[in-house]
Amino acid sequence: MIVGLVIACEVAFWILLAAGLAVRYLLKWRRTSVALLLCEPLLEVVLFLATAVDLRGGARPGWEHGLAALYIGFTVAYGHSTITWLDGHAAHRLAGAPRPPKPPRYGLARARHEGRLWLRTLLAAAVALALLQCAIWYVGDGTATGSLRSWQWTALRVLGIHGVVALTYLLWPKKAPAGTAAHEAEDRTLTGR
Repeated sequence: MIVGLVIACEVAFWILLAAGLAVRYLLKWRRTSVALLLCEPLLEVVLFLATAVDLRGGARPGWEHGLAALYIGFTVAYGHSTITWLDGHAAHRLAGAPRPPKPPRYGLARARHEGRLWLRTLLAAAVALALLQCAIWYVGDGTATGSLRSWQWTALRVLGIHGVVALTYLLWPKKAPAGTAAHEAEDRTLTGR
C-alpha cells in the first residue's frame, strides 16, 4: 500500500505542477495556479499520515516505510527549487520571459553552487532521519525496526557521497576555457583586478 502511495504522490506532484504552470501561463489564471501549486505539500502530509496509520495498524516496518521517509525528505529539500526552476522555464517558453540563468560551470562559483545543493541534501537527510527515528520510537519494538535503521544509514551514505562530490568542485575547480567571459571573470577574481 505504501509503495503505491509513494508512486501516486510522485505522479500527483508532476500532474499538479504541470496543471499549475499550464493554468498560469496558458490560461493566465494566476490565483488558480497558486492554489494548485499550494496543493503540492498536501501530498507529503497525506503520505506521512498514511505511513503513520499503517505502522500504528500493526504493519511490520519495512523498506516501503523508509522509502516514504526519504521521499518526504527529498521533496521538502528539493521540491520548492524544482518548482521554481520549472516555473522559470515555463515562463520563458510560454510567456516570453528571458531564459533562466544556467548554473555556473567553472571555478569557485561552481563550487558554491554545488555546496548549496549539498546543503539541500543535508536538509533532505535530516528530515528523513528525523522521520525514521520518530517511526522507530512510534513502533517501539527494537527488533522490528532494522529496516528503518538501514534506511537511516542509506540517508547518511547519500549525504556523504554527495558531500565528497561537492568537495571535489572546491578542491579541483574546473577552469574556464581561455578567452571566454568566465575565464576573464576568474582571472579578475584571482588577481584582484
